[in-house]
Amino acid sequence: LGFTEEVESDKRFCCSSPKPMDSIETNKVLSCALSGDIEGLMNLYSDAEDPDHVHFNEMLEVKDTMGRSILSQACMLGRYEVVRELVKCGANVNEKTERGYSPLHYAAIWGQMETVKTLLDLGANILAISFNNEKARDAALRYSKMECANYLELEEARQALARYIANVRSIIADPEKVQGKLNKDDKNTTLNLCLSKSDWMQNAKNPTVQDFLEQKKQLEDALIPVFTKLTAGE
Repeated sequence: LGFTEEVESDKRFCCSSPKPMDSIETNKVLSCALSGDIEGLMNLYSDAEDPDHVHFNEMLEVKDTMGRSILSQACMLGRYEVVRELVKCGANVNEKTERGYSPLHYAAIWGQMETVKTLLDLGANILAISFNNEKARDAALRYSKMECANYLELEEARQALARYIANVRSIIADPEKVQGKLNKDDKNTTLNLCLSKSDWMQNAKNPTVQDFLEQKKQLEDALIPVFTKLTAGE
């Protein structure tokens, strides 16, 4: 495929409405997911006397004609409450299609803001990339879903700071990594700096992407002396 053909093919792949391979009548999990019937879905999952109960996992794994799972189809339609229940029932929040699209990609592409938030709350990988190296935020931008794109950009920045703090704390707590190169004051200073940034994250009102980036940069700069000691002699 040439570039134009590839773009058009991908657009059909991402934006075409759910096209079930099974009929809705024969797949009750699909029927409940697409209609938003949470009670029916949970009864099917938990009621051992329901004749379809034993087939629940099999039905959950069904893909549509574009290779998209029931979870991804629910994300496209913005069924965020259904999404939460599907994950509880065993759906993989970080599953991918052959083209590398995750449920988060689909929610972002279709502009389903509440579903994006739900997926992130359930542990969706915000950094997952598709076949063309797009994160969910990039895909949202490509399809002009700006509310989702802006939220994902903010969440990426927040998670980056949180990961950095967690990584620093992990290093300080690991004797093999410290190897006696830091004294008590070094460790206390480092942990206090991390605590300060964690407190900021909890208490900051309406922080921006730039705020998160600046806080991370401040912490990195403040810890240069500590990491200089840790890497000495390597």
